[in-house]
Amino acid sequence: MKVQIFRLPLKSLRNNEYTMFVSQLVAIFLKYNAEQLHLKKSFERFTAFMPELEKVKAQELSSVYSNLIHDLDVQRDNVFKAIVAQVKNIEKSGLSALMPQVAILNHLFDKHGRDIATDNYNAETKRMNDLLTEISSSTEITAAITATNLNLFVDQLRVLNTDFAAKYMLRTEEGAAIETVDARAIRTESDKALIAFFDAFEFCSTEYDDLDYQTPANELNEHITHYKTQLKTRDTRRTNGKDTTTEETIAPKA
Repeated sequence: MKVQIFRLPLKSLRNNEYTMFVSQLVAIFLKYNAEQLHLKKSFERFTAFMPELEKVKAQELSSVYSNLIHDLDVQRDNVFKAIVAQVKNIEKSGLSALMPQVAILNHLFDKHGRDIATDNYNAETKRMNDLLTEISSSTEITAAITATNLNLFVDQLRVLNTDFAAKYMLRTEEGAAIETVDARAIRTESDKALIAFFDAFEFCSTEYDDLDYQTPANELNEHITHYKTQLKTRDTRRTNGKDTTTEETIAPKA
């Protein structure tokens, strides 16, 4: 009996979704005897791309780290700017009781620079760390921070700068071990092999009536339907004008 394998708009999948989709599909079909189903060659042609897809996956994870450290950098920039702005606002308010503390903090900013947030990643991390170290080592500056109610801001800045440095180092280490690959080219060839496998699956189901193609087809179609549904939901959100660039990627089925 002829069976049908559902088709998925593969180009609509993001790289991390694509590699997940493919690896899950392979895991499903590995439960069946490809040779007995006369699909060994077409399946092996497809799975031959798995090592290359792993490189795409690794490269995509590196991009995730890049996005993460960018977000951390934006956050620490905003916190630092808020601290400087708060001191400036207090100075403008004319509160005489806080003018000595304002003078101390302005001297701190003059020494380390108010342009820290405009520096490159590594330079900013070092300059921010020098600033925070001086704050911690000086009782006078610490007292000024407390008097101007900036403790929470400084604590948050310290956390963000430390987290940024750690994530940046992790990305550097990961990136050094990652081979740069042409994800588009790999996916194009992988798509061809996958479609050829689906075509062979449907053809063999008409040629060998005595074999059970329906059971594996049902599992594959359930897997594909899950992704089709998620992509349809994404398209609907895009049509309705909701920004989809920050949405979570398609999650694997439990």
